[in-house]
Amino acid sequence: MITKKILIVDDEPDIVELISYNLKKEGFHLATASDGEEALGKVRTGHLDLIILDLMLPGIHGIELCRILRNNPRTAHIPIIMLTAKGEESDKVRGLETGADDYMTKPFSPKELIARVKAILRRSRERATEDKTIRLGDLTIDTETFSVSKNGAPLNLSATEFRLLLYLVQRRGRVFSRDQLLDAVWKEETFVESRTVDVHIRRLRTQIEDDPSNPRYLKTRRGVGYYVENE
Repeated sequence: MITKKILIVDDEPDIVELISYNLKKEGFHLATASDGEEALGKVRTGHLDLIILDLMLPGIHGIELCRILRNNPRTAHIPIIMLTAKGEESDKVRGLETGADDYMTKPFSPKELIARVKAILRRSRERATEDKTIRLGDLTIDTETFSVSKNGAPLNLSATEFRLLLYLVQRRGRVFSRDQLLDAVWKEETFVESRTVDVHIRRLRTQIEDDPSNPRYLKTRRGVGYYVENE
């Protein structure tokens, strides 16, 4: 069994010690941070499975930290439990709307916190299993084997074509310019012209569309960019 790693973000040493003691008894690996900047550093430098986040932090407020994490594709998937003394209904609603998976108020029961941690990690694991396969009409995209099939027949996509298709499918309904797609899919590659995106879109259409001249999936918003339509 792979041990899960949890980041505790709180500026109260007693609270950090209490949570750490109880999580360690359950076999979790831990990291801690006492403010938002330190928390961001821990998130950027290591894999995390869950974050327990206080709201009243020095520097970056907990709500703002949650927003930053949710707006970054690399950290958007990490479950967050907000644990704070702010117990008003409006605070809870704000925290959940910002992207927290759960919200607990201080003082709290360590046993209840452990139960919630385990429940969220279980849901996260189930969701990750589901997300390995994405279905769009007659297309099946397997993110584990990096393969695409149409009506059960495998398609022969290049690695770049797969990344481009997956990026758009995972963000259905959003229109992306050539430059945005270059930044997201080609990343560190140099000397890549924006028209390269057009070439790969055409190649993709010849494989995934019944009629590439009238695409069902990969759409063009004239003068703006490309998108995959919600079905």
